[in-house]
Amino acid sequence: MKLTYTFTFSLLAAGFLASACSQPKQKEKEEASNETPITQEFIEENVAFSVKQYQHLSSLVPEDKLPRTYLKDEDKFVTSGTSWWTSGFYPGTLLYLFEMSGDSTMLELAEQKLEILEKEKDNTGTHDLGFMLFCSFGNAYRITGNEHYKEVMLQGAESLATRFHPETGLIKSWDHGSWKYPVIIDNMMNLEFLFWASEASGDDKYRNINISHADSTIKHHFRDDYSSYHVVDYDPTSGKVVEKKTHQGKADDSAWARGQSWGLYGYIVMYRDTKNQAYLDQAENIAAFILDHPNMPEDMVPYWDYDAPATDSTYRDASAAALNASAFLELSKYTKDKAKAEEYVTAAEKTIISLSSDKYRAKLGQNGGFILLHSVGSLPHDSEVDVPLTYADYYYIEALKRYQDWFLN
Repeated sequence: MKLTYTFTFSLLAAGFLASACSQPKQKEKEEASNETPITQEFIEENVAFSVKQYQHLSSLVPEDKLPRTYLKDEDKFVTSGTSWWTSGFYPGTLLYLFEMSGDSTMLELAEQKLEILEKEKDNTGTHDLGFMLFCSFGNAYRITGNEHYKEVMLQGAESLATRFHPETGLIKSWDHGSWKYPVIIDNMMNLEFLFWASEASGDDKYRNINISHADSTIKHHFRDDYSSYHVVDYDPTSGKVVEKKTHQGKADDSAWARGQSWGLYGYIVMYRDTKNQAYLDQAENIAAFILDHPNMPEDMVPYWDYDAPATDSTYRDASAAALNASAFLELSKYTKDKAKAEEYVTAAEKTIISLSSDKYRAKLGQNGGFILLHSVGSLPHDSEVDVPLTYADYYYIEALKRYQDWFLN
């Protein structure tokens, strides 16, 4: 969810960029040494396509709803209200597309949805306010400078902070079910919102919440191989772990693909905003788990769970791939190891190219207007299986933007 691109990518000298961004066969290396596999023309074509797709998608979305997915077999367009956790991704994607294309209709469509989304700033019943408000209003504020958007986010950050309790040192994820004090790995993604709030307000409270949450998550959520559990339930009084489970993964002890991506992205953000080496180490260890996993397909679009069978019939998750691509690009900026940086950039490039291919990118006017195919929401619940998802599109466009900003400009 990186929303401010003001830093300089000094790590990538020209020679490094050539080697990191190209993996040609040996006989082709010399002639390809000054080329990158992703060009400005490649970015522009994918953005132009995405603008047209989202213009089509916008014609299907009711004024008071947000897009969620499209069910091809039923020819059914599925929407959500503003309180659904994905509500901020659609306006966020529109804002990225406005920035990259200059098409003012993207900004106008985003602003329309911000009007109905604003009320979620007072929602204290969800931990997903980073997704809901920072991906949307955060982008809008960065692009337009509208101070009202800042006010909305500060109120939203205060609402999110109410879900932190010192007894556990963590932000509570859910209020439903039989859980006592559940914390999901996804929650790492909402910390960027609180870092912004700390800087914007001058109040270290938000920053301190983040550090406490991230440190406790490192301690309890991760296995020895740096894969993560999906859900850790705590005793709300003592803060002790009650149990470690999954909700959307294959099994309690499996590595749900998108969960690994949430953790990777979250600890990159933690390092960016604290410069604490422990967070960079954690991010690099998670990256190693993902990149070195024997079940990672050649095209870098993971199966929905890393412990699912590596077969042609096993569902892929384009949303996890898009997250990885965006995260690897940023991680390459921070690692002290040049070889690792090259590996991260190459992995991101391969992923972006795969997602932009006919296998994962929809045809114009199809897929309900969504950009990417083949994501998985929750297979155990038979919910949003092998469908487009709004957050897959968001992180895909973010990855394109990051590549353009950091590697092509």
